Amino acid sequence: MNHLGVVMIGRNEGDRLRRCLDSVIGRGCTVVYVDSGSTDGSVDLARAKGAEVVELDMSQPFTMARGRNAGFARLEEIDPDVRFVQFIDGDCELVDGWLERARELIESRPEVAVVSGRRRERFAEWSIYNRLADLDWDLPVGEVKYCGGDTMTRVAAFRQVGGFNPILIAAEDSELCVRFRQHGWTILQIDADMSVHDMAMTRFNQWWRRCVRTGYAYAHGQQLHGKPPERHFVRDVHSLLFWGIALPLAILLLAWPTHGASLALLGGYLLLYWRIRRYGSSRGWSPPDARLYALGCVIGKFPMAVGLVIYWFRRITRRPEQIIEYKGVEMAASRHDLRSSISSALNEKS
Repeated sequence: MNHLGVVMIGRNEGDRLRRCLDSVIGRGCTVVYVDSGSTDGSVDLARAKGAEVVELDMSQPFTMARGRNAGFARLEEIDPDVRFVQFIDGDCELVDGWLERARELIESRPEVAVVSGRRRERFAEWSIYNRLADLDWDLPVGEVKYCGGDTMTRVAAFRQVGGFNPILIAAEDSELCVRFRQHGWTILQIDADMSVHDMAMTRFNQWWRRCVRTGYAYAHGQQLHGKPPERHFVRDVHSLLFWGIALPLAILLLAWPTHGASLALLGGYLLLYWRIRRYGSSRGWSPPDARLYALGCVIGKFPMAVGLVIYWFRRITRRPEQIIEYKGVEMAASRHDLRSSISSALNEKS
């Protein structure tokens, strides 16, 4: 074994899972697929392709963090001497050459815990929501505080910090990076294509719920690491409190006593839009992309603020964490795609 493993997680990903498996199978590394209750044949496809499969007990609350931890635990059982692990979601596929480049870099930099690259949206032009996601993935390069979920990770560092926090329903990757840095490790974002993601988001309500989940994650992250020196997500939460709750309430409550003059405060959102659009332009984005990103950020303040409220309500009432779904399950298409994929995979093995 070359002591490099891949852990992927998924549920009902259909043909996306086939592409993900094809991008890592046969590259000389151990592949572990963690399934969280798929009903579309994903487990059979992964086994037919040659991956080790872990089926999560869905009687317990599911989070992506829990799935990744379970996959890593199985990887360690198979290869106790594993040194590096590539985490990837089942709706992504790795770009050719990424594993080799990331491993070479992380081996040459012993202080680095994580290497991440550019994730791109497969069908960025299909919807404005896919395009917004593609812009979100376009992160500055260099030493960074956080990175996404698709990463090449040093096993020694992962073991040292205890893996992902399994109770987090989102932004578990950012929280893990906080603990990496607290232990003196470095996080690297490099200028290289890493993975292709298939958001498959075409409806406003999907985007809205994804923003709600983001706001929820900000609130939970602040609760865990909001104190100095980290102040994790503190600025994000304060921004949502102001733009998503305080300012709208002030405009509404003051509308009657000010005879509508409080509506002038709406100009603050225009200023916010202008500032974010200028940031997009400074990143070298096209004018349409900069405008779309700014508009998405401004409108997104409201569903993210809803996420804050949901988190605080659950915390006060001591309700259990519950994942906020936003992706539609393409059952009919997935079953058809996977039946063909499983049959092809079995033919390949025979």
